[in-house]
Amino acid sequence: MACMRLGSKSEAFHREGRTWLCTTGLPSDIAIEVGEMSFHLHKFPLLSRSGLLEKLIEELNNGREEATTELSSTSCVLELHDLPGGAKAFELVAKFCYGVKTEITSSNVVSLRCAAEYLQMTEDMGERNLISLTESLLSEVFSSWVDSIKALETCEEVQTTAEELHIVSRLIDSLATKACADPGLFNWPLTDHNDVKNISPKTSSLWNGIYSETKPLPLGDDWWFDDVSFLSLNLYKRFILAVEAKGMKPETIALSIMYYAKKYLPIMNTQTSLNDYSYVNNSSSGATISESEMRTLLEEIVGLIPYKKGVTSSKSLLKLLRVAMILQASSSCRENLEKRIGTQLDQASLVDLLIPNMGYSVETLYDIECVQRILDNFLSVSLESSSPCIVEEGHQVVSTAENNNCDGLGPMTMVATLVDGYLAEVAVDVNLKLPKFQALAAIIPDYVRPVDDGIYNAIDVYLKAHPWITDSDREQLCRLMNCQKLSLEASTHAAQNDRLPLRVIVQVLFFEQLRLRTSISGWFFVSDNLDTSQNLPISTGNLGLIPRSTDHGCRSLETVSKDQEQIIKCSSNVLDDHAMKLRVSEIEKECSNMKKELQKLTKTKKSWSLLPKSFGFRKKSQSNSTQKELKRSSIKLVVPPESALDANKKNIADQKINNGELAHISH
Repeated sequence: MACMRLGSKSEAFHREGRTWLCTTGLPSDIAIEVGEMSFHLHKFPLLSRSGLLEKLIEELNNGREEATTELSSTSCVLELHDLPGGAKAFELVAKFCYGVKTEITSSNVVSLRCAAEYLQMTEDMGERNLISLTESLLSEVFSSWVDSIKALETCEEVQTTAEELHIVSRLIDSLATKACADPGLFNWPLTDHNDVKNISPKTSSLWNGIYSETKPLPLGDDWWFDDVSFLSLNLYKRFILAVEAKGMKPETIALSIMYYAKKYLPIMNTQTSLNDYSYVNNSSSGATISESEMRTLLEEIVGLIPYKKGVTSSKSLLKLLRVAMILQASSSCRENLEKRIGTQLDQASLVDLLIPNMGYSVETLYDIECVQRILDNFLSVSLESSSPCIVEEGHQVVSTAENNNCDGLGPMTMVATLVDGYLAEVAVDVNLKLPKFQALAAIIPDYVRPVDDGIYNAIDVYLKAHPWITDSDREQLCRLMNCQKLSLEASTHAAQNDRLPLRVIVQVLFFEQLRLRTSISGWFFVSDNLDTSQNLPISTGNLGLIPRSTDHGCRSLETVSKDQEQIIKCSSNVLDDHAMKLRVSEIEKECSNMKKELQKLTKTKKSWSLLPKSFGFRKKSQSNSTQKELKRSSIKLVVPPESALDANKKNIADQKINNGELAHISH
């Protein structure tokens, strides 16, 4: 720690209330008032060191007639209320002028340097005057991290003079240089090792009753976060700008800013909820800053965060946004945070996105308008980056985008899942109006969702929480989902859901029948191609119904011809539930070729004759009545039970089935 000891005389002053008296035995001939303190001193020690005091005393003496050579204690009074550092700094100056033992450290060197400048204590008044001595000590302070931090903290007391003398800028530049460099290379002390309380067995060893320092533990990039957090906002802001100018990583700067924010914004360390608005006004945590000061602090901190995607986590940005709403920060501050969150919304979590509505007159529990603005910002950025994947004529995506080869669809799909979950959470609010729910759900394009299970769940929750909405509103709400993109589980649930309109239920049933027909026809088509291309003797035991895609775990056709046991294994795997789900994802592509494939099936007789043997069905020689019974039994497997549908729903479903929806399957 930087330190300078001056003088050799013992203490020559004592204090009585607000008065400092000199105990040298001689009566004082001058009184100097600094603030509320009064110093009764002698002229000569002061005149020999201070140019300002010499000038003031001379002017005072020339302006009055001296009746006697000895002045009373009240005959000469000077007021130095503008002295930088106040009474504490002048006390040290007086001790220096009298040669009393004085210790200058990093805690008082700045105020002494400013006071010496004010009093004009230059080398012209005497050698080794206070200005040169304090400048010499400041050079040592600049080389130490701890001393620089302590000295910079004291600059607040003498801000104006310290700025004029460039002390603040020199200290900040010194700290920024050390923060950007590796502290291990220069052996900088980062803690006050003179304090025995700070010594621990991990960083020291006991030898003969004395603690000796050992090799310090390795430090990370955040070793300076806590030290600079004690700086005022103005000094901290200048420090951050300095390290940014010296090339520090934006990620490290962002972490330091969040560390500083959590220290002076206590609400960021709490679990924000709907009761957080009263937390600010009724806080009993002993916060030292007011609400207006916290608002100013927040707005300055948001402006300091590097504007680069990913340097600050979405969780931290959403916390700042919540605090901004609680503190009623400026609209520019909230807009800044919303844009930052929108650029990386795919990294956010559902819990953090549930921002409660602040204020007294609110319609909904959660701030849906804020989330909608964040989504707009996200889509404006995402659509620009993924625009080559979209055709010009419409809103559909080309095949490369459907295969997730476009970089923009990954984050957009994650956001779609996030929005679907958010809609399911806010749908339970009875005050949530249907237009607001629809507007938020319609922001996500349809092609982004691989399946519509999430939006279906949100719609179902909304219908359950709002049973009073009309049938027309239900129809309009269900248009948000695509029944063709529901999974098997969601389709089964929707077919039995009495809250859905009848038209939607019939549509779900229709697409389920279509999926079953397409899946079975695809298996038969590949089985026929396998028989004709390989010219293998087909029997009941070696018929392999292999899907068209070779990505489902089966081997190539050449391996099938060499290993009949593997064919049987693949055939059994195809018919399980997992293979069914994989085939469902390819329904849209196969529907366009379905008619051509069915025409080929009617021309091929050989593979159809072997089908009853491999599946254990009855032979074709059976009567037509038996085939009709088999058709009816297969239809019952996909139609929901009567308990789930009313009489009208069942009649419409049976009518579509009798009209020939599955006519090709029974051939």
